[in-house]
Amino acid sequence: MKIDTFKVERWMNDFEERAVYNLAETCIDSLSLKELLKLCKKEPEDYLMELSETRLAYSHIFGSPKLREGISSLYKKLAPENVVPTHGAVGANNMIITTLISREDNMVCVLPTYQQHYSIPASIGAEVRILKLTMENDYLPNLDELRSMVDKNTKMITINNPNNPTGSLIPSAMLKEIAEIARSVDAYLLSDEVYRSISEDGSYMPSVLDVYEKGISVGSMSKSFSLAGLRMGWIASNDPEVIEQVKERRDYDTISCGVLDDKLAALALENKEAIIERNRKIVLKNRKILDEWVNETPEVRYLRPVAGTTALVYYDKDIPSYDLCKKLIETKGVLFTPGSCFEMEGAVRVGYAFDSKTLREGLDKFTEFLSHDNMIIKKTVAGVLHYEDSL
Repeated sequence: MKIDTFKVERWMNDFEERAVYNLAETCIDSLSLKELLKLCKKEPEDYLMELSETRLAYSHIFGSPKLREGISSLYKKLAPENVVPTHGAVGANNMIITTLISREDNMVCVLPTYQQHYSIPASIGAEVRILKLTMENDYLPNLDELRSMVDKNTKMITINNPNNPTGSLIPSAMLKEIAEIARSVDAYLLSDEVYRSISEDGSYMPSVLDVYEKGISVGSMSKSFSLAGLRMGWIASNDPEVIEQVKERRDYDTISCGVLDDKLAALALENKEAIIERNRKIVLKNRKILDEWVNETPEVRYLRPVAGTTALVYYDKDIPSYDLCKKLIETKGVLFTPGSCFEMEGAVRVGYAFDSKTLREGLDKFTEFLSHDNMIIKKTVAGVLHYEDSL
């Protein structure tokens, strides 16, 4: 099976370790084990002594009862038995698409989004119909376009809500309309919800499970819970057939998640209010910093994100985003993600949910980079374009 290069992950693999200012990071300021235990009101010495007694055998095959109860508590109506833990959300997306999509199917996928949603089904041989999200439409799906794209052979519609990389959030009423479109052709509605749970006002953030009986939610402990190192994700659905099919597939590529990952994720979910409140403060503070910087920097523009931890920022230089980002890290130590990783040229994805000092300094370095006309184009004999400092 041939599959396209996973652009955003390859970019991070190649450049993340070089970053002085990592503004490609999308997790909310990652927690240390000590910080997690403090938020959970656990004495580190006592808890670690208890943890040291854990047998490092296979964990509960489909997740411990505490873990599945914790995950189900994130939704309005979800039974713990309708949760399937996975190796991160990346494992969940892969599992659900390879389980439900076949060569003869077509599916609709929004763009920009996480590349798994369109490259995996394309590698299977399914027809992937792209629904482009635009700044003019607040990076929300055009419902008339969506209606025109589905038919009797449409097996699935995929959305990313909140959206990565734009930070848009589909309103509840629109989510219901999307569910109606899926229902009209009996299609699954897969919603990658890894950035869910951190709302601006602290209110409940709707899930696809709230609006559709064939809705499938993918989540993880990485983004909103600051625990990417646990590599814990999940598939959740109120459709029992989906859960049974996923379990059949899961035997081939997962067996179980790690026993320590399970325990620590369950502990975090038992104390989710404290973690979410800590993270909401970080996100709101830094979103304001980012917004002020954009408003003060004439060389850039964006649509202010309302959810998640990322923003898609357009720049006014006539240079491909990959080349700009490569030059930026080489000269300033600032790491963004090229917009081309999301098929959105002329822009960069900015992550902003870590410490404020790094964010401010990284943005200032980018301002310096943009304010100097340090990009001149030189053409080699072979006709290849190169970008060099003019300073």
